[in-house]
Amino acid sequence: MTDLFTLDAEVRTDLGKGASRRLRHANKIPAILYGEGQEPVSLTLEHKTVYRAQQEEAFYSHVLTLNVDGKPVECLLKDMQRHPFKQLVMHLDFLRVDATHPVHVNAPVHFINEEAAEKKGGNVSHHVNEIAVTCLPADIPEFIEVDVANLEVGQTLHLSDITLPKGVTSDELAKGESHDQAVASLNAPKGSSDDSEAEATEEAPAE
Repeated sequence: MTDLFTLDAEVRTDLGKGASRRLRHANKIPAILYGEGQEPVSLTLEHKTVYRAQQEEAFYSHVLTLNVDGKPVECLLKDMQRHPFKQLVMHLDFLRVDATHPVHVNAPVHFINEEAAEKKGGNVSHHVNEIAVTCLPADIPEFIEVDVANLEVGQTLHLSDITLPKGVTSDELAKGESHDQAVASLNAPKGSSDDSEAEATEEAPAE
């Protein structure tokens, strides 16, 4: 896994759409590295290496190491452009990171114990697939686990109900209570008796 998060890159000086097109024909990907008060650097990476790495969920929130002309640089993937229908990565944006500076990342959510929740007679609904968090690079979670076992029918889990790893804070909750987003809920199945009674009441003619 570690090898997937270490990528070789070359500095490129041939810029523009034509140059990027030529790179892609040579199975290479144009990229840019920026951040930490340094000048942006245009790069080239091997497509096959990047394509293999980007299939791993952790690639999108893990601290990566770019060997830029042999010099290691720690960074995060901030943006990836894909071809609309071909299995091709078209462009990458990397953000330099400093071990002492907090970063903002989107951590994927893994829901567990859904079967236990649904045995109570409801259906689990996911309201988010990732959670925006802030932490030091060393504390970036590979994913955030959300246990829905204790949900009751009609109940919703919010961000404030989720226990985040040590050193990790929610970006939305930092904005105030009104940003306490729904994360998951256990909904009564469609066509339940409660739904039928509600529909019957709505369709009953007024007296």
